[in-house]
Formats: sequence, C-alpha cells, structure tokens
Amino acid sequence: MRIRGISVPFDQVNYPLVSLGIFEGETKLKGVSIAIDNYLTGLLSEIIASKEFENDRISILHSRGKIRRILAIGLGKKDEYTPDVLRSAAGKVTRRVRELELTSFGFVLDQSNSLEDVQALVEGSELGLYNFDKYKSSARKPEVKEMGIFLNKRTLRKSRDIVAKGQIIARSVALTRDLSNLPSSDCTPSILSSYSMKLNKRGKVKVKVIEQEQMRTLGFGGVLAVARGSHEPAKFIILEYAGDKIGRSPIVLVGKAVTFDSGGISIKPSEKMNEMKHDKSGGATVIGVIKAAAELKIPLNLVGLVPATENLPGGGAYKPGDVVRFHNGKTAEILNTDAEGRLILADALAYAQRYKPQAIIDFATLTGACIIALGNVASGLMGNHPIVSQRILDAADRTGERVWELPLWKEYKDQIKSDIADIKNTSGRAGGTITAAAFLSNFVGDYPWAHLDIAGTAWTQDATPNRGYNQKGATGVGVRLAIDLLHNWKPLS
Repeated sequence: MRIRGISVPFDQVNYPLVSLGIFEGETKLKGVSIAIDNYLTGLLSEIIASKEFENDRISILHSRGKIRRILAIGLGKKDEYTPDVLRSAAGKVTRRVRELELTSFGFVLDQSNSLEDVQALVEGSELGLYNFDKYKSSARKPEVKEMGIFLNKRTLRKSRDIVAKGQIIARSVALTRDLSNLPSSDCTPSILSSYSMKLNKRGKVKVKVIEQEQMRTLGFGGVLAVARGSHEPAKFIILEYAGDKIGRSPIVLVGKAVTFDSGGISIKPSEKMNEMKHDKSGGATVIGVIKAAAELKIPLNLVGLVPATENLPGGGAYKPGDVVRFHNGKTAEILNTDAEGRLILADALAYAQRYKPQAIIDFATLTGACIIALGNVASGLMGNHPIVSQRILDAADRTGERVWELPLWKEYKDQIKSDIADIKNTSGRAGGTITAAAFLSNFVGDYPWAHLDIAGTAWTQDATPNRGYNQKGATGVGVRLAIDLLHNWKPLS
C-alpha cells in the first residue's frame, strides 16, 4: 500500500472514505475534524454528542459529496491513550476499508500529529491488511492501494522517513508471520534456510547454513538429538548484518525454530497439535528483525542464530533417559523429549559466545507454563543483566508488545541439577518457565543475556487481546520490540 502524508484542505482530496479517531467523551473538534463536521453539516458533532466512542468502536457517516463516507473510530479515554491504541484502531480501519472494497482512503491524525503516532498509524494500517491466504482458492477482495494521512505542515515535512520506517517494520513483521504461519510441510528446516538465504541477495546481510555433518564436528549435541526422529535434516542458520565498524562487538539474536513439534517420544495430546507449526516463531522473529535492521540501516553489528529442526517420534528419536552433550561441553539428562527447545537453544547460545557479543537475546516459544503464568497478554522475560532487561521492558512499553519479568534466582537453578549429568532438561511443572530459563543460563557464560518466552504471544490463542493489527494466526511478536530496542541501544560499558 502506498502511504503518504498530505496537508491540503479536506474537501480537495478524492478519497471515497476518510477516517478519524474520536476520544471517549470528546466534545470539541479541532483541525481537519472541524472541516469534516462542516462538510457533514454538523452531523459529526451530533454523533459525538449522542454516543460514547469506546475503544475501536466504528461509526460510518454517509455523505452526498465526493467523499461518500466518513469513518469515525473510538480511541477510548484520552488519559489512557498510547500509540498502540492508534495502531489497533488503524488496523481495524484498513480492514473495514477492504471489506467495503475501496482501494484508497484518508486518515485524519488530529489527536497529536506526533511522529510516534504517524509510525503507529502506518504500522497498524499495514498490519491490519495482512492476510495469510496462500492456500485460499477463493478470489481475493480488491487491494487497498493508497492511504493519505492528513498532517499539519510541520509534521508533514518530517513524516516521509517515519512513514518509510513504519512500512519497513510492518513488512518485516509480515515476513515473520508468513514463516510462522506456513505449515511444516512447506517450511521444513531446509525450506526455512532457503527463505533466509533470500536476505543474502539484498547485499546487506550475509547468510550461511551449518549442515548436520559440521554440527557433529562442532558438538551440537542438542540440535542433533532433537533432529534424530525426523527424516528432515536439521539446519543451523547464521545471519550477519554489519551496520557498525568491523570488529565492533555485535548483539546476537537467537531464535528457536522447531518447524514442527510433536513432542517426540513424550508425545503431545492431539488437540491443537496443529498449532505446533508455530514453534518456529522465535526463529522467524530473528529473521524478521535482521531484515528490518538491514533495511533501516541500524548502526549496530548484529548476528542472528536460528537452530532449525523438527521434533518427531521416529525410530531414531532421542528418548527419556538419554544424556546429551552440548557445544560448550556441558551435559543434560533428558527427562522429557517435549522440552526440546531449550536443547537446540543451548547449542546456539553457547555458539553465540564466539562472537564476544555486547549482549545475547533469545526468542522462543519455550514453555506452556508461560501461558499459565501470563496468559496471552505478555511475553515472559528472564535474564542475567538488569540493564538489558530494563531496556527490553522500556521497548515493550513503547511498542505495546507487553513483557513481564520473572525472577531467575539460584533456587530455580538448583531445581535442574541432575544426578547423572550436569543438568536435566526439566524439573517438572513447578516454575516451568523459570526453570527452562535456568537451563539456558548454563550456556551464555558471563555475557549479558535476556530470554523472551513468547509461547503465549507468538500466535493468536484463546485469550489473545483483540488488537486490530493482529489477525488469526501468527502475530510476528518481537520484531517491533526488538527494532525499538536496537534503535535506542547504547553500549553497556
């Protein structure tokens, strides 16, 4: 969709629909909204006076002029407003525009005209139009080709770069959603590595793939163990983006990519097992972040590590009672083969240390326990460096991708000690999200590290909040948060 800022009289545009946001209880109009009310001979004022505009409520007012429809959407209470409110509203507006089979529309941004709001509006509008319809045989609705944003002249002069930034981020989120939404038959580890290789062709990202034979040489016992039950070979995808000086320590992003997770020998219940195509969401997030960072020319060196495999109960599958040795030499007793994500992340986190990184941040749909703890509203955060954790929490607040920090005390690390190996891959249900992070902490050395458990937020589930920029399926969570974090990154020492 083409998005452009405009600063012309309202009635000089040729859009068949113009949308504007209204705060709950708002009685005074300003800016372009006044012109719209005059255009409707006071009807907008009457509608505002007669009903409360709660969050996301839509009213469509009809006109006999060339602008045939005015769409008013509620932004909730003014003192509760955040850019994410606008992002959600924008998604609902663009979806309604598409339902009306219109190809263009305008959006009035009278509430602040801030660049932060412009970016939120762009992201929400683009993501609201996202559809995963690759496998649909029915005809698509006409594409929405253009959105004009009414801005004051001061904001208009600065808006072009912000519009471009919002579109780059939204399209990177869409890539992450696509990769997560793909069924495992069409996104094996080999196919996922092929998608990653497409970033190589852009010239800003170097991509290489470590094959299983080299993994044996490197001692990637975790990845190789999980892959044993599948006919599909595991892949270890490395993405490198150089936005800073050569030799400057990178930030390493690690993403779990189990392209399908049956649970292995410790097989999952059949109900909702189809959703386990989304167990590659962490890896998809890392790929999306690297893509966006390169296109935005973020001035940092970044490395993305994506261990990719299936977890199936084949004849060669690893079994409860096995002992696995990882890249850093540590061993783990396997008590449950459905606690496989931490095994492949262990190798990747240990491998990340060779880059001598500023920080390591991993994204993983790691534990169902995180859904029990936090529902589908927030991702879980654990780590070993308070400054890194606080920066992630700040980025979460700015982007609306909510995160909640959980403790990672010594007592939790004691729970995963094994009688026959260094550690065990599960200690049972109690504190399952935290003990999974405690397991991972054995593989990051002394480097600053943060772990984001996105099991409850990576795709829409029973209690996922209704946000206009999310449709059913993958959400692409983590991409917007990570880009905000990287944009605001400062050296830790």
